[in-house]
Formats: sequence, C-alpha cells, structure tokens
Amino acid sequence: MSQETKKVKGIITKSIGGSYTVEAPEGLITCKPRGVFRNKGITPVCGDSAEVLVETDGSGVIVEIGERKNVLSRPPVANADILLIVASTCEPEPNYLIIDKFIAVAEYKSIEPVLVLTKSDLNSADDAERIYKNAGISVFVIDNTTKEGCDELKKHITGKLSVLAGNTGVGKSSLLNNLFSELCVKTGEISKKLGRGRHTTRHAELYKFDEGGYIADTPGFSSLDVGEYDIILKKDIAGCFREFAQYTGKCKFHDCAHIAEKGCAVREAVERGEISPSRMASYVQMYKDASEIQEWKIKKNVK
Repeated sequence: MSQETKKVKGIITKSIGGSYTVEAPEGLITCKPRGVFRNKGITPVCGDSAEVLVETDGSGVIVEIGERKNVLSRPPVANADILLIVASTCEPEPNYLIIDKFIAVAEYKSIEPVLVLTKSDLNSADDAERIYKNAGISVFVIDNTTKEGCDELKKHITGKLSVLAGNTGVGKSSLLNNLFSELCVKTGEISKKLGRGRHTTRHAELYKFDEGGYIADTPGFSSLDVGEYDIILKKDIAGCFREFAQYTGKCKFHDCAHIAEKGCAVREAVERGEISPSRMASYVQMYKDASEIQEWKIKKNVK
C-alpha cells in the first residue's frame, strides 16, 4: 500500500447513484466502489460494513464489503435489525395486506417487524393494534401532532439499524421529524385527489441518532410486491406468520397448506377467534400469489 493511502473500516450511510458515503471513525468519506464488485454481482448498499482505501485528497474506494446478516432488495439496505412498518389510522386507511407483506418479508429475512400506527388523533388505532398484538408483533401508536408515543418507540429502536417502510401519506416524514428533530425531513401534503402523499426523499440514506443507531428512509418502499422484490416461496409463507407456529403439526394432513383442507388446525383457530381473519386472508392471498411465481424467478431467489 502506498504511504499516500490508508485503509479504514466503516458503514455505508448514503447511496446516490454510484456514489457512496461511508461513516468511519475518521469521519465521512465519499467513495466509489471497486470494479471487482460488479464482476462478482455485488452492489454495495446502505448498512453494509465496508473497508475503504482512502486517498490523500480524502476520497475513497470501497475495496471490501463485510458479510451480511440480511439484505433487502427494495429498498437496498443490508444488516437491518428492525423493519418499522408505518400505517395510518385514516387518510389513507390501513391496508392489512400490505402490512402483512411487509411483516412476512421481515420475518423471512430475520428482521424484527414493528408496526407503527400514526394519526391516532384522527381515528382510533384499536382494531389494528389488537390484530397485530394478538399476532405477537410489537405495536406503537403515535400522535404526530403531540409526539405522544414517540419516546417509547425511540427507546425500542435505539442502538439498532431500522428501516422505515409504509404507504405514502401515512406520516413517515413527520414521524422522522418527531423522533429526530434535527433531520428536518420535508413532508408533502396529502393529495385529496389521489388519496396519497407525495414523498420528497430522493436517495437512500441512513440517519444516525445521538442515542445510538440508524434509521433508513428510502424512496420506492411505499408498497411491496413480494413476488417481484423479495420472493418468498409458498412453502415458507406459513413460517412468516408467527401466530401459526403453535398449530404446526396439529393439522389432519402433514402437508396441509392451510388454504381449504379439512382438519386444518390453523383455520380452526381462525374460527375460534385465536387468529385474525384479516391475517388469514393475507396468508391465503400471498400463498396463491406465490403459487403463480414463474420458475425463472424462483431460481433467482436468494434469502
């Protein structure tokens, strides 16, 4: 190694096009990735641990990416600890299927799913809170006007790398501003005509907070098509619904798909009110969608 260069280790905190920002003990370094990554089919993403060769002018070249414990393909974030799924009580109404798809991807990637319900000042969050707490999911109810609930959520994510997800218009930017006032994230007014907000974020970035930890907010993660971005095979979908676990092995048929089979312990639990009908409906829809995934997409699937 030349005396004019040195190697440092850090975490990728920003990605804009082919340019990356790495946070290292020495400070923030603007980097380009070494060409070998492209040859290996590797794309550096936010959350990656990176080894950087720093030039005398302060610029850097990413020469190595550390082993990942998980990676999301959309948004492109690695090594996430928590997926913060933001949904509003109204304007727009909560879409349980989209929420359940987010949760399933988190479970599949060994990321903790956390549901954040906003706009509690405008409508009750009781129904959604009951459904997901019953499913074993951590739920936080937030009033973005008074910041009620923000302190508890902030404690939960401190020291972790969290990814923010949810439909546009649910108050993600307002939530970020309330959690970390120094960010000053721009917000778009709800479009009454379209029934959705206008997100102003234009790049992937990790926001660091003083208490420890990062939160990622990225454009394009407003809705999720599991079959396109993070494929979950139909045999694995039941495992992404944690409330199904206690009924595993109790169905009449060992290969029960929990769709319409007789003697299905999971469906009987729904009838007894032990599993939410909306969660069951999401499972059935996701299973059917997974059954239609084309073979070439299955071969490309990487967990």
